[in-house]
Formats: sequence, structure tokens, C-alpha cells
Amino acid sequence: MKKTNFLIATAILGVATFVAIAADHIDAPAVQGGTSDITDFYAFQGADNSNIAFVANVQGLLGAGSETQNAAFDENIMIEFNIDTDNDNIEDLVIQAVARDGKMYVFGPIAPTQTGLNSSIIANSGNQVSVDITPYGQNAITETSGGIMAFAGPRDDPFFMDFGRYGQIIGGMETEFANPGTDTFAGSNVMSVVVEVPKSMIGGTGTINTWVESKRKQ
Repeated sequence: MKKTNFLIATAILGVATFVAIAADHIDAPAVQGGTSDITDFYAFQGADNSNIAFVANVQGLLGAGSETQNAAFDENIMIEFNIDTDNDNIEDLVIQAVARDGKMYVFGPIAPTQTGLNSSIIANSGNQVSVDITPYGQNAITETSGGIMAFAGPRDDPFFMDFGRYGQIIGGMETEFANPGTDTFAGSNVMSVVVEVPKSMIGGTGTINTWVESKRKQ
């Protein structure tokens, strides 16, 4: 098996029972605005309650129109969902997503060849699916194989934050958020990878720790 090594660029941690959400739209200078910059991570029960969905959004604050239309997944970046099933904060399973020639290839869930900062693509995984990357402005393209469903492409940024009101609260001019407030991210987009898998492929005791990493090819 040909191995390609990747080194971690940035990570966001979440804990999932039914729903986990983590968001970070203002990142360190080394990755802010880059193709490896993770903005959001979600893990939640699928519409079929025997499934769990993992979502990673990268390349945040893409403007509407040509900026998003010209955005693309970086083929030198692997998005890796990590799943800890025994509460030791070490990944027991991974789901890897790599873009190649207009498709997103998803491998796993499968035990990693090694844990920690370095990873190799596990291309010989029995659990895998490939999906055409959905172009901007078109209906979602999804593919399912062996019970695993995948999507990849640009989508409206789902994160809601009223940064104006937040600044007023921090500055002592207001004491609470307005309802519903103003969505600072309205009209901006992200590049999104969504993978839904049967819970039976994950196992564990019903509670998992899960986090996502973006790793650059070395």
C-alpha cells in the first residue's frame, strides 16, 4: 500500500453524545484564511437515528459569488475525523477525506495506522466512498456505499454570531445579546465535508469523544 504522510495543521475538539458543535472563525495567523483553516465541526445523530453524521467546514468567510465559485479543496490537505470510543482521548477510529480531481475520497471509519500528529491515508479500508464535489450554487451531490454517505462542496456558513453586539457587551455598553440579533456571517460560505456512518461501525459505550484535524501533505 502506498503511504502518504500528513502533518497536523489545526484542530478543533468536541465531545459527542447526540450533538457536538465547535466553531472558530478567527484563527492563528499561520492558518487564518488558508485552505487548512477549520471553521466549524459538528457531530450529531442522523435523520436515521441509527447513524451519526460528522461535518467539517474549512476556508471560512468566503464571499458570495466568484470568491466561493473559485474556491476549491486543497489536494494537499487531508481532513481527518478522530473518534475516541474508550474515553482516553486517543483516537481509536478515523475517517479520512482527501480531494482528488473533482472528487472527495472518504476512507473509514477504521483504526489508524498510528495515533497523534502524523497520519497515513488508509486507502485499503473496506469502508470507503467517493463523491463528486458539488459545484457552487448547485444541489447537493451525495454518494452512499456500504451504508456510508458523503458530501463535499461549498455551503452557506451555518454559524450564527452577532459580533457587533458581542463587542458592545465586552465594552460594557450592553449586558446581553439581542434576540434574534444580527448574523455577522450572513452571506458568507464555507467548504464543507459531511460524512454519515452507521453507529454500528463506531461501537463504544454510547458516548464518544470526537475531534477533527486538517493535515498537510509532507
